Amino acid sequence: MSAETVSFQRSHDIFIEAPPEAVLDYVSNPQSWPQWMPATHHIDSPDRAMRAGEQFFEKWHTRQGEVALDWNVADRVDGRRWEARTSTPFTGPIVAVYEVQPEGTGCRYTRRIINPERPKAPTAEMVARMDDEAAVCLANIKRNVEAASHG
Repeated sequence: MSAETVSFQRSHDIFIEAPPEAVLDYVSNPQSWPQWMPATHHIDSPDRAMRAGEQFFEKWHTRQGEVALDWNVADRVDGRRWEARTSTPFTGPIVAVYEVQPEGTGCRYTRRIINPERPKAPTAEMVARMDDEAAVCLANIKRNVEAASHG
């Protein structure tokens, strides 16, 4: 008999004044993650956008300590979409989906994190922390990509 799980996902987006390809190439290069994701402190990957079928390794800090993640890139559509998957004992599977859509003189970047089989639902406090961290991540991505595109 399997334990009951909860499906959970959170999506955040931001307008970035840069070509969709530049945004997706930046966020799908795991070496860029420590520049924009506060929890990430170590990446083992090539310094480039990762393609479907490739793998990389990440270490990040949580309130419980350090977590080591082995990521698999599940999908990539150049200039449009990137998806990677990993798993932790406390959240179960994690699916990260990064999408870009042309919009005006730039693009809309959407970052969606999905836990399809989470052992238990996150608390309201956890969701608020996720939203706060996502706001920091998106602001950092916007600043870094726009500076590189207009520099």
